[in-house]
Amino acid sequence: MLPFSRRRFLGASGAILALPAVTYRAAFGADTPPSEQVRVGHIGVGLQGTGNLGHYVKTNSVAVCDVDKTHLAAAAARVEKDGKRKPVVEEDYRRILDRKDVDAVVVTTPDHWHALITVAACKAGKDVYCEKPLSLVIAEGRAMVNAARENKRIVQTGSMQRSAKEFHKACELVRNGAIGKITKVLVGLPAPNWVDRAKMPVPDSAPPAELNYNLWLGPAPERAYNEKHVHYLFRFFWDYSGGQQTNFGAHDLDITQWGLGMDDSGPTTIEGTATFNKNKWFETPETANITYTYANGIPVHCTLGKGGNPGGVTFQGDKGVIYVRRGKIEVTLNGQAVADPYKLATGDVKLYVSTNHHKDWLDCIKSRKLPVCDVEIGHRSATVCHLGNISVRTGRKITWDPAKEEIVGDAEAAKLVTKQYREPWKLA
Repeated sequence: MLPFSRRRFLGASGAILALPAVTYRAAFGADTPPSEQVRVGHIGVGLQGTGNLGHYVKTNSVAVCDVDKTHLAAAAARVEKDGKRKPVVEEDYRRILDRKDVDAVVVTTPDHWHALITVAACKAGKDVYCEKPLSLVIAEGRAMVNAARENKRIVQTGSMQRSAKEFHKACELVRNGAIGKITKVLVGLPAPNWVDRAKMPVPDSAPPAELNYNLWLGPAPERAYNEKHVHYLFRFFWDYSGGQQTNFGAHDLDITQWGLGMDDSGPTTIEGTATFNKNKWFETPETANITYTYANGIPVHCTLGKGGNPGGVTFQGDKGVIYVRRGKIEVTLNGQAVADPYKLATGDVKLYVSTNHHKDWLDCIKSRKLPVCDVEIGHRSATVCHLGNISVRTGRKITWDPAKEEIVGDAEAAKLVTKQYREPWKLA
């Protein structure tokens, strides 16, 4: 456990890590003063990785890494074209972490790789931007927090809704009692899009020549290659991810935690049901209906898939309702719609302000202030997502101790808090 209070994450100014300010060498020419540039390596540059690369390619990107040669070549070419520099190109992330001329890394791999790479990066002295969901299982998240703290690293979780004005406003209003006492929260997560992306299953086959499939699997159990299980589609198989519950839950359940002031805690009971693809084309739920209850009695009703709650987060209070999703916030007070929610005064509780999630990470690398979605916050939000999946997978009500981070009274369910890794991979 951490040797200091997690409440320090809740202040608007954030916490400062107790270490000297880092000075970065001028890697971009003699005219670039020290500390002006952070040299960033990108681990995973396909799909979401291309989006993350775009935030840094012109000024910061110096290395790219991917197990797919096609993705790797495209990323390298982009850095040369847009960044006007020739990047380091590697297939194995460990070669990136070994380099002294890389200050920080962006991890945009499948979820089953997040913890191992982030922990290793922290131990190698690199700051980290890790995509959401932070972890594959709960125990990994705590290991990531510990690695960040022990090595005094800045780790931003990619739950970027915390850097959008509508979510900041909604949570600040809730935290200041604008809609009174919270009575319920509704969360609506989208249906899985495996069928939309994959169309239909195909037989297992030999992996394509451009993909190092053994390295793609890494710590995951050995299984035959199937083109409908890799790249974007990995997120619908338990060995690699947790479906939409962890994919979009890492956004909207994260906002729920922020609004409820639970960034250092979580629910105490979790129960739910789910349906699964009748043809077993993919493994994670097609629909789910989960209720999280917090120690203060507030229930969070989370649905996944068709026929569920409105997409986004709805905070219900005894004086009004706040509904927020990407690009939209609606506030109703005493039955009347508020014309412009942004003009509403909030109160004394001021939440961390970030208007650019990726820039916030760079700024915090220089200041050593904890970022808007620090690793502890990302871990706690991912934990909520994982607990929902544990409940629907076991078919039982889960009792959770958020202080000890333990499932209470259910040894079988507790096994899903951690996982075994394929040799020789270890979380160390």
